[in-house]
Amino acid sequence: MDGWTKLQPGSCQVAVRAPLDPKIHYVYGRTSTAHRGGLREWGGERELCVDPTGGFSLESPPNCNAMGLEARGFRAVDISSRSRWTTTFTEIENYDRATAQAAGIQRLLEEAGVLSGAIDGRIGYKTRTAIGKFLEENNLPDSTSDSDLIDFLEQVAKENGRNVGFTLCNRTDKRIWSAIGRRGTEGWESRGWWMLEAGGCARVIDKALRGTEHYVFGEMEDGTRIRTLAKASDPFCVGRAKFAIVGRDDCEASAYRTALFAAAPEPVDQRLVFEFFERDFAKAGSQ
Repeated sequence: MDGWTKLQPGSCQVAVRAPLDPKIHYVYGRTSTAHRGGLREWGGERELCVDPTGGFSLESPPNCNAMGLEARGFRAVDISSRSRWTTTFTEIENYDRATAQAAGIQRLLEEAGVLSGAIDGRIGYKTRTAIGKFLEENNLPDSTSDSDLIDFLEQVAKENGRNVGFTLCNRTDKRIWSAIGRRGTEGWESRGWWMLEAGGCARVIDKALRGTEHYVFGEMEDGTRIRTLAKASDPFCVGRAKFAIVGRDDCEASAYRTALFAAAPEPVDQRLVFEFFERDFAKAGSQ
């Protein structure tokens, strides 16, 4: 397995050079941490190891945690040609490459705090003016290519994102499945799941936090047993697969289940980091 291959909006890159081996290959993709709205993933059901911190090239080890790696769900791709094969990551809009690049620039301009507006792949006068101002303020030449502009905007957006939001971290040596609860614009809501490998973190809200009440849920895999948070007492709804649920009453009537969440500390400067420790979980068999 080899990673990561960076794909800018609307771009293509060669991941494996010809001649290709006609057989099942596996692919996984995720969005940059610069983007708000949560991590987007393209994958499947085959769990393989990746290094989330940087580039890697490795055989598939039997235990990801033992090597400081994390498991991700890869999608099977049946390659039947020896000379050429293309796999495309798309969204609902299914843009062509030029429009996808323009929409990517629009999104990064917003996430970098430069300009908020429609993300439609059409860059007009207002957007070009904002880009020119950004280049001037950062001592970049007017001749900066769109590709370089994307890289610069991504770095600014990443820096902005580190200072706000809600992050969950796993400080145990086991895998944890996590979820959060909070009061949203439509009332109480719960969201999950985020898989946290040993030592791993996930930014579950990437915008400045509003309000003070936030709750967390954690299930820790301990061999064949599941351990939950010992001091959890606030009920929210959770689903079997990834979920975003509005409301916290009558969960079972909507085919969800009720789970007990623990209150998190109040955010500081619109930011909160919650760490799961072994001591936070009830002993197996005592729940």
